[in-house]
Amino acid sequence: MQLKTLWTAICIWVMLSFALPLICSGEASLSNQIFQSDFPPLMESIQFKNDIKFCGVKIPLENRDVKERLEKEMLLALWSRPQVILWIKRAARFFPHVEKILKEYDLPLDLKYVPIIESALRPHAASAKGAVGYWQFLKSTGKHHGLRIDSQVDERRNIFKSTHAACRYLKDLEKQFGSYLLAMSAYNMGEYGLNREIKSQKNNDFFSLYLPLETQRYVFKAISAKLIIENQKSYGFHLKKSDLYPPLAFDKVNFKSDFQIPIALIANAADIPFKMIKDYNPQLRGYYLEKGNIDILIPKGRAKRFKKIFNSRYKNWKQIYKTKFHIVKSGDSLLGISNKYQMSFLYLLKLNNLSVKSMIHPGDRLLIE
Repeated sequence: MQLKTLWTAICIWVMLSFALPLICSGEASLSNQIFQSDFPPLMESIQFKNDIKFCGVKIPLENRDVKERLEKEMLLALWSRPQVILWIKRAARFFPHVEKILKEYDLPLDLKYVPIIESALRPHAASAKGAVGYWQFLKSTGKHHGLRIDSQVDERRNIFKSTHAACRYLKDLEKQFGSYLLAMSAYNMGEYGLNREIKSQKNNDFFSLYLPLETQRYVFKAISAKLIIENQKSYGFHLKKSDLYPPLAFDKVNFKSDFQIPIALIANAADIPFKMIKDYNPQLRGYYLEKGNIDILIPKGRAKRFKKIFNSRYKNWKQIYKTKFHIVKSGDSLLGISNKYQMSFLYLLKLNNLSVKSMIHPGDRLLIE
């Protein structure tokens, strides 16, 4: 008991030793004023004075349940101020490209807030259920909508490819359900699940449907993201243009090769780090660019000089490494090839971006060194 009393006394003394100088000098009062001016009171942040629309739909705030749901998501978003700052900074980098693609499909620009709430605009974001990338596609759904997903490339991580796939998917969902809010719900929970709920409840009004809790929150999260990002200063976010991440600017270069090309060779020719190639092309997996015809992005302004340098270095590399390949013959196996060249089986897989389940065929060219 005495120990507890002593500890309490020490805590009070520490707090007073910090607070008293500020109180005596009047700085505590000034500090509170600055805090209040920079960060509006949370209650003020949920006083919705004007009509709110999302994808052209007026949000019925006169419905107390709807207002409560929006208030909850607004308060939770505003509580995580560092996350909101990252939203705003990343939006400056990616929204110009996302908006352009949405316009191509004649979709509402408000749908750009879907990848904000799905992944916070992070290419490598992954969920426990296996959803990956900016728009959080499951592997099966991504492939169904035209994305390449394998051991060498995962286009869910490509902002352009994944946005095109998401636009096709959302456009189909809107045709099926007749509402972008329902389309977003189906995007989150699956069209079969949503269709089942609509039939069971005999109701197709988003705001009065009883859906899985995650889906009930989904649209309101997007609305909150829109309100905050489009009214940043009102919510205490005073970012200057120089604070934002610059829009993604790039040159596109094409490769046609019968060999797998080391990404390090491409980076060297572009005079940039290996990491930058991976950052500009997060869909690439491993250390090699697959054989065939493929486009990748490099920093803007480097394409013209890059082509000349790369062609020269590629010829030299091809001469050096042409004996470093094994041409698969009938009856060959990955294990047999690794034994033949006295190399680790797992290293052979890594060199060629293969998995233990990969199949090889006569005529395939495998890198062995």
